[in-house]
Amino acid sequence: MTQKEKISIVVPCYNEEESLPIFYEEITKVSKKLKEVDFEYIFINDGSKDKTLSILRELSKKDSKVRYVSFSRNFGKEAGMFAGLEATTGDYVAIMDADMQDPPEMIIEMYKSIKKEDYDCVALYTKSHKGYNFIRKGLTNCWYKLIEKISDSKQVPGARDFRLMKRKMVDSILSMREYNRYTKGMFGFVGFDTKWIDYEAPERVAGTSKFNLGKLIKYALEGIVAFSTKPLLISAYVGMLFCLVAFIAIIVIIVKTLVLGDPTSGWPSLACIIIFVSGIQLFFLGIIGMYLSKIYLEVKERPVYIVKETEKDNK
Repeated sequence: MTQKEKISIVVPCYNEEESLPIFYEEITKVSKKLKEVDFEYIFINDGSKDKTLSILRELSKKDSKVRYVSFSRNFGKEAGMFAGLEATTGDYVAIMDADMQDPPEMIIEMYKSIKKEDYDCVALYTKSHKGYNFIRKGLTNCWYKLIEKISDSKQVPGARDFRLMKRKMVDSILSMREYNRYTKGMFGFVGFDTKWIDYEAPERVAGTSKFNLGKLIKYALEGIVAFSTKPLLISAYVGMLFCLVAFIAIIVIIVKTLVLGDPTSGWPSLACIIIFVSGIQLFFLGIIGMYLSKIYLEVKERPVYIVKETEKDNK
């Protein structure tokens, strides 16, 4: 008898006690509709402070398909996705959120697209950014335009982490062992044929988003540093430009003083120029510092995450 193919569902969780039972019920319905494949559900408890871990323990006891990895503390969603991908055993792997903004029903369409159209990956994106306020929507659109121009890694505007991938693509992502992880960029970096599906992300079924504006800005900056060195190149160009301007200014001052007999004056404007140039220097020094900090974290070779408990400890 031919062994069935398997789909692994990776679900990073942080304080999702309200969403988990709903998500589990819906993904179970999907697995019953796709009878030609087996499923495994890998939940990553990212240091939750609520009852998320207790719920995962109960689910793993009643359903052998449910597996979980519980971190010793909060390591972030990127670490959660990495841990989930490492734990998978399926021929296909999907990454999903537990808040139901990634509809489990879409798995059926995504799997059929991979099988019939021979894609390596089927991913979802949204154009509308429903639920975002005006500021967040504007910053999101600007960031995608920026990253498209400065990064060599292709990133689709509005792309979500929700995607279904073949094992070969998953293994390629896992081969990238860096500590500072930006998975959206990694998806684009490894390549592979990807089908993009536009959809309208529904509202969360429960709870609130864990990403505030500050965290999103930090995440965006990490994405730029992880997949582009152009900010360093820009800082070098700006430095050369200011050197050229300063050189021209020195010549003008000498000519005015020696030829026209005009003493150097205008200290207020000089003070403004000094402050402006100093600000530019500090700004680019900060950019260099960000790159250095990433190198510092990489050379330490600390683990991306630390496991405290898995479903095997709950037998």
